[in-house]
This record gives sequence, structure tokens and C-alpha cells, in this order.
Amino acid sequence: MINEELPVVVIGAGPVGLAAAAHLHERGLPWVLLEAGGNAGAAVSNWGHVQLFSPWRYNIDSAARRLLDAAGWAAPDPEQLPTGAELIGDYLEPLAKLPDLADRIRYGTRAVALGRAGIDRVRTDGREQAPFVVRLADGTELSAGAVIDASGTWGTPNVLGVNGLPAHGEPPAAHLISTALPDVLGAHRAEHTGRHTVVVGAGHSAANTLLALAELADQEPDTRVSWVTRGATIDRALGGGDADALPGRGKLGTGLRLLVDSGRVELVSGFGVHAVRVTTDGRAELVATDGRTLTADRIVSATGFRPDHRIADELRLDLDPALGCTRRLAPLIDPNEHSCGTVPPHGVDELTQPEPGYYVVGMKSYGRAPTFLLATGYEQVRSVTAALAGDWTAARDVQLDLPETGVCSVAPSDQSTTPSAASGGCCG
Repeated sequence: MINEELPVVVIGAGPVGLAAAAHLHERGLPWVLLEAGGNAGAAVSNWGHVQLFSPWRYNIDSAARRLLDAAGWAAPDPEQLPTGAELIGDYLEPLAKLPDLADRIRYGTRAVALGRAGIDRVRTDGREQAPFVVRLADGTELSAGAVIDASGTWGTPNVLGVNGLPAHGEPPAAHLISTALPDVLGAHRAEHTGRHTVVVGAGHSAANTLLALAELADQEPDTRVSWVTRGATIDRALGGGDADALPGRGKLGTGLRLLVDSGRVELVSGFGVHAVRVTTDGRAELVATDGRTLTADRIVSATGFRPDHRIADELRLDLDPALGCTRRLAPLIDPNEHSCGTVPPHGVDELTQPEPGYYVVGMKSYGRAPTFLLATGYEQVRSVTAALAGDWTAARDVQLDLPETGVCSVAPSDQSTTPSAASGGCCG
């Protein structure tokens, strides 16, 4: 139970953040939602051209649906696969514009630091009773009874370097490197037409980009596509194929196999990027740890994302040393052991930090694990908001309906995935 005189501050107006707002509204708790962008699903807008591999029935939160249905919302076909743009236009925007929610959402408002009123991280006495302080980018501060961080990981992509550090020369070559999911058939078409693009990574974001680049190459002569993977094989990257319980996900792997087998995409496996050099003619040269080189006009770094916990430096966090999620959640989502559909249901108990009342949900809650689905985030916030309302029976009654078949994870050395959850998701 929280101090009901102070609002719960939700950070991020993506799918999971807005779901948290819907559940808080249903629970009758005060809340305010802070979104750094100018609209609901701002991060999703970056990959609006990409189709999710899960159908609508997995992408709509239960409390959000109840609010939308009460307002006469025309629900989309539950079996259709939406694009990111459709996720925003057909679901997130209508939800955020509901009178019950709209007045409490603050756009263009970035939270930059969290603390406790009058107490630093070291002090214990009176800590749990002290309100949270949420400092904003403009220097103003809000008081909060609890904080739900659904800000996602879109803003912190992984680097090219095989050891998790930036490859040597990577920062100076940044103008030749795109992060995950460029719109190669739309806004970024000119950057790739008639040129050689290398996609680095072996997850769903890499798969989507490779398929789009192959389509571009069919339309535009002299467009060349190479695929660089750190692992020696691509078996896990190809996923479940026809056996996948999510057909949209299975088609990604099937499509990749056809591209490689037909030679439309050149596969360079076992290539751990050590360095990036800018050549005298302005191209990018990738250098592997074994000395091999590959030169291209553009590089797409589809190597996944990582959480940024700096906002909570003055809070007490217990994070898994490998994944950067809560220690209790880590064994349940470890990509060495789990795919999207094999992650067990989890809620407030697994998300609780030593800092009472602070919860990280959505994609950021998974740290570096690329096994997240939107439905998982929705169950997280349902459980957390029930706990904040003091309904521990509901909070601990965690249930999750996920497709059991399919390979969402990739080999540990090749972790990458399309963003999901707080930032929206092609996995979700």
C-alpha cells in the first residue's frame, strides 16, 4: 500500500507505460505519466514501418481494452499482425486520448534523476516513508508515492564490439553506422540504394532489416547486402520456421534461410567485430578478431539493446550482474535457457527492488535479455499496480498466456532483438 496522497509517477508512454496508467486508473490510485517524446508511443515511431510478429490479441492490455471498449472503440482484428505505426494509430493514441487518461499524461517531459526526499542512498532511517523525488530535465521536481519506470531501452543500443565494448574506431565511424531497424524502403532508402550494406546481428531486428534490404536490392540494381554474425552458425537465428506458434515470427527465419540459400544475402559468420575503420574513400571497414575484413558503404548495428539505470543512481537496486535486471527475475528470463514463450509468469515479487515502491517494467525490466513480449509487460504492470493498491492476492496471482513454441532468443554472443515492451515491440 502506498501513500495515496502522492501520485504514482509512470515514466514512458509506450504500450507498457500506458497499460500501467490504465490499471492505476482502474484501481483509483493517483498517477501522472511522463513521456519525453511528443506523443504516445514516441519510441515505437522509430520502427513504425516494421510489422510485429505477434497478432493483436497479444498486444492489447486488459485494463486498456476495458477503458477503450467503454468509449466505443473499434477493436482491430485479433489475428492480424499490426505494424508499429498501426500499434500507435489504432491502439496507443486512442488510449492516450481517453478523457480518463489524457489530462494526466505530460508529453515533452523527461525524468532525469530519482531520489528520496531529504535522504541519500546511504541513509536507512525513515527511508520507506520518505516520498520519491523525480527530477525533470527542466530542473523542476515532482513528489511521488511510487515510481514505475517503463522507459524501455530504445535509447541505449548495444555496440558493435564483440566483447560488449565499442569496437575500436566505432565512435569516429558513427556517421556510417545506423542503429536497429532503419526504414530502408522508405525514409532511409537513399542511404542504401545502389550501395553495399552490412547488417551485424542475429536477432529479429536484423532479420527484418535483411528482408527489407533484399527487397530493395530486387528493385534497385547494384544494391548489395551482407549479413555478419558473431556465431559460427545461424541455426538459432532462423527460429522455429513452420513450427513456430507465432507464424509471423516463423516467417522471419524462413525468409532469412531463403535469402542466404539463394545468395541474395551474403552470410559472413563467426565474425566478431574488433574494429571499424573509415577508409580513404569514405567507406567503413569492419575488422574481425581473427583479422578478416569486410568493407561496406553502410553498417546497420542490430546487436540489441541494454538498460540504462543511471536515472536511479541514488536508489537502492539489486541487479543481476549479467543481465542488469532484478536478481530474482534473471534466472526466469536468461536467454541461454529461455525463449519468449518459455518465460514463466512473473510479477511484483520478481520485480521488487530493495528500494520500496520503485519498479522497472517492460523491456527495461529484462535488462539485456532479448526474450520480451508485450503481453509479459502487461501482466507485470497488472501485478505491480495491484500491489500498490494493497491487493496482494491479485498481485501474486500472476498468469500469462503466451505461445509456447518458437525461438525468440539467440546465442549469447549474438543477442539482439527488435525492441518491444516499453518502447513497443516487434517481439511483442
